[in-house]
Amino acid sequence: MLPLLLLLLPAAHGTVRLEFMPTLTKVPPLEGMTTASTFVLNQPRCVFENYSNAVIWLVVALDKDRLSFNNSAGPGTPETAFQNFPHSRAYMTLNATPDSYPCPKPSGDIAVLRVGSETSCAQDETRPTCNGPLPGPGPYCVKFLALEGSVPVAETYWSAPIMLRTAKSQNSISTTGSGHSAGMIAITTILSILFAILLAALVAMLFLCGSDSCGGSSTFSKPESVTVRRYNTHHVYDQPAARL
Repeated sequence: MLPLLLLLLPAAHGTVRLEFMPTLTKVPPLEGMTTASTFVLNQPRCVFENYSNAVIWLVVALDKDRLSFNNSAGPGTPETAFQNFPHSRAYMTLNATPDSYPCPKPSGDIAVLRVGSETSCAQDETRPTCNGPLPGPGPYCVKFLALEGSVPVAETYWSAPIMLRTAKSQNSISTTGSGHSAGMIAITTILSILFAILLAALVAMLFLCGSDSCGGSSTFSKPESVTVRRYNTHHVYDQPAARL
């Protein structure tokens, strides 16, 4: 009987796997679901209701190291400190009680977690559970782990791999295929300069032609008055008839 109890003891204290997988939020108005150093998760609402005495931690690991993470490592240790990541397998952050994730969600309550949002403690070794900026593009995996004291009692599944955004280098931006090659840009510049010269010449010519130098005076002399004499043909006197 004693050997059987010894076999059942580890199982009784085993970590319960909960049917929940962390996911990136899909809230339409939210900007920056993933950035170069952060990502936004849905909160684990209605997941840890049966663990009111536990503290819930978020475990962040590189995808390649997630299966080697030790649940018993505990938060704040060198193995789980943010400042040692990614040289260490993972780090633990965003500790909260189950009351922080009420079920159902109250109206107007924020139901997301931004991972990597604290910059002030990133180099502060006195805050090993810092929610600091992620050091690279990933991919990362996360899970929620409930601890009662230092004992892990429940955990979620690992998330799918999460990739962060990366900025393109200047050398990687190709000008070919964009419709604006270097030759076309040069031709456009030359034509623009020629057009400006022609426009300036046209304006100068119009200005000169408005002065006396463009042949003839630019002023018009007043025409002389023309007097038209009036001939009245109705006062012609009859001449005496010629006598035979």
